[in-house]
Amino acid sequence: MSLLPSTTEIIFDLGLADDLLGVTFECNFPPAARVGREIVVGGMDTKHLTPLEIDELVRRRLVAGDELYRLDEDALSRCDPDLILSQDLCRVCAVPSGDVDEAVARLKCHANVLQIDPQTLDEVIDSVQTVADAAGVPERGRRLVESLRGRLADLATSTDRARGDRARPTVFVLEWVDPPYVGGHWVPDVVRAAGAEPVLAIPGGRSVPTDWDAIVTIDPDHIIIAPCGYDLAGAMEQARAIIDRLPARASVWAIDADAVVVRPGPRLVEGAEAIASALFGPDVAGLSALPERVIQRLR
Repeated sequence: MSLLPSTTEIIFDLGLADDLLGVTFECNFPPAARVGREIVVGGMDTKHLTPLEIDELVRRRLVAGDELYRLDEDALSRCDPDLILSQDLCRVCAVPSGDVDEAVARLKCHANVLQIDPQTLDEVIDSVQTVADAAGVPERGRRLVESLRGRLADLATSTDRARGDRARPTVFVLEWVDPPYVGGHWVPDVVRAAGAEPVLAIPGGRSVPTDWDAIVTIDPDHIIIAPCGYDLAGAMEQARAIIDRLPARASVWAIDADAVVVRPGPRLVEGAEAIASALFGPDVAGLSALPERVIQRLR
């Protein structure tokens, strides 16, 4: 049972889809992720809210001690899994692992609850092996990890060649627009894997608030709008709303954040490739064209 969209993706990439019994309401990749499976985690419907309204709602609920996600214990009981993939990294992202432990004990479920809490890109890739080992398919994990690391190594060679003696271009990733937040955790690593230099970010650290003056002062070469919880269309809409507040010199890109930036799964490598294609041209990542389904330029 997967309580995270990212671990759902890992399970599918490991060829374990037939063993997956339960997922969350946010598990939307691959498209078949929710088909024929129990939805064991529900949450707030925020589609009608602005980014500021979502931020205010989340803050109010956290202060009040209210949970943002609901674990369906009946669905958990029906699944009766051997392995539950959970996390303690972010209360805003998923059901806390402690709540899962309590439900498992209360229901006398025999499942092993495995926390997946990567902070860096390396740890995200390592977590693929962790899941594979726990699911009894270590060799599949090794093959997938080797493939992901090989793609990153190829990308590093290509971007170094494309850059030559020039300094890495500076990139600021905006993970939330109102209030503005800097992308943290593995996001700076993804930017570096793309051959660029992240600014204002703390590699391996939490996403932190910033302000528009700080973004103007740092004056990055590129700005990537990657709002957590949104696809490319949502990112483009939010980018258009705040583009006049961004440094005039910077090129501005919108990216499908949920697909390739904010979820700690295998597609982060695709995110690095997409950003590299945007910054250096599609040939640098071995792509025949800019992956416009993932990233698009607004300015």
